[in-house]
Amino acid sequence: MDPKLIFKQMLDFNRTSFNNTFNAMIMVQDQSEVMAGSMINQATWLPEEGKKAVQEWVSACKKGREEYKKLVDNAFEKVETFFKTGG
Repeated sequence: MDPKLIFKQMLDFNRTSFNNTFNAMIMVQDQSEVMAGSMINQATWLPEEGKKAVQEWVSACKKGREEYKKLVDNAFEKVETFFKTGG
């Protein structure tokens, strides 16, 4: 069997596995955000500054995960290009 084909299959499997796991993580984080938002809205004792801080934290987490996804996708593309061109 062709080593390049084996590597391509391995790379495709790893990319698919990463994407599926990443999407599952996003679903969990989004659901957690909804639940936390509901709890915060009901917490009358929490000052507006605290609510704002939590919202900024959620936004920072989303931005971080988007940047991480871009970096991983870029790495997959570089590896794929490297093996297509032969180094």
